[in-house]
Amino acid sequence: MHSILPAFSTTFIVISAILVACGWVQIAKRNIAKHQKLMTWAAAFASLFFIVYMSRTIFVGNTEFGGPHNVKMFYLIFLLCHIVLATVGGVMGIVTLVWGYKKQLAKHRKIGPITSVVWFITAITGATVYILLYWIYPGGETKPLLDAIF
Repeated sequence: MHSILPAFSTTFIVISAILVACGWVQIAKRNIAKHQKLMTWAAAFASLFFIVYMSRTIFVGNTEFGGPHNVKMFYLIFLLCHIVLATVGGVMGIVTLVWGYKKQLAKHRKIGPITSVVWFITAITGATVYILLYWIYPGGETKPLLDAIF
């Protein structure tokens, strides 16, 4: 069961990014109601990603890089960039949504495009991490969180 969870979480974040792109199209057409619905669904899929990812991390663990040693440093740098972007993008996403729902539209319009770009990059790098860990270099050990800490 736990081997399917990374595929689910990756799918959720990619769907989230696609919905953000669709939301962009709708706001460009001045269709505010559709934009708001799409962005709400994008946030819901991003939340599903986070729930599945954190549940797997806490209860099952994380998969180590299974590729060659000479590639591992590049992977870890890439992963660190992804984690930073995901964290920044998540916070920016919450702020952007709150400003949109509170009708603080000047702030929302200013941060929204930046948030979207960060989210697209996060989704792309997240999918890339998944492909590296489970398709290109499968076989890395999955360690429970407590084993990794202690």
